[in-house]
Amino acid sequence: MSTNLKRTAKPEKTTAAPKSMKPEIKIEPEGGEMNESLIMVRNLEKHYGDLHALDGVSMDIEKGEVVVIIGPSGSGKSTFLRSLNLLEMPTSGEIIFEGVNMLDKHVDINKHRQKMGMVFQHFNLFPHMTIMKNITIAPMKLLKMSKEEAEEKAHELLKRVGLDDRANAYPSQLSGGQKQRIAIVRALCMQPDVMLFDEPTSALDPEMVGEVLDVMKSLAKEGMTMAVVTHEMGFAKEVADRVVFMADGKILETGTPEQLFSNPKTDKAKQFLASVLS
Repeated sequence: MSTNLKRTAKPEKTTAAPKSMKPEIKIEPEGGEMNESLIMVRNLEKHYGDLHALDGVSMDIEKGEVVVIIGPSGSGKSTFLRSLNLLEMPTSGEIIFEGVNMLDKHVDINKHRQKMGMVFQHFNLFPHMTIMKNITIAPMKLLKMSKEEAEEKAHELLKRVGLDDRANAYPSQLSGGQKQRIAIVRALCMQPDVMLFDEPTSALDPEMVGEVLDVMKSLAKEGMTMAVVTHEMGFAKEVADRVVFMADGKILETGTPEQLFSNPKTDKAKQFLASVLS
């Protein structure tokens, strides 16, 4: 079944793009041409006391691109991902999302955060609410959808992930893999422009990992922009347009899956890949 999982594709950008959606914080790159990257990160720094969690990280993410971020524990991967929607507040740097500087003090962060779907290691479902209520509460409150519209959208997405028959169940009645698929549906119901996945399979039993990765693969095929922190190297090889290797709070390498997995350049990337691919 083909279900629309994201907003209708926007027409190609022109100089007449509606400015009402991009307030006073439009960013013009050097040379005067508008950069069309969906997300631009420049010189991102994050300090936790003496810990330098992010050390000058810069990255562009294009519309429709799947970027997979890999690296050892403590490398800054999750900190970077959570900084994109300001769940972690960077110490310094720039995060420009759809032409909007997210760190500008005049920006309505919540408004722009709604366009970034987030899926965590743990499902964070409300245990006292049914699955349908978990999925529809945010679209109704934040997007002002009617109950009927929100539930129709929820049923479409639940059918897509094979869980429409669980709409009236409670989280405690679902397996871990089912809960994570519900968490993905909940994010998609907000009709985001990008999906952020922070190790979405790391808390799952091995036999449940595949069902979640299948949903993510389907999203990628349909053109959803995705940034994924994961240890699932098979997923990265199959789905990623670009793989980014981080260590010590820095991006050490970036390239296509074939480039990075077949011919890593740095010793740290070689050591990491040898450990996870053996």
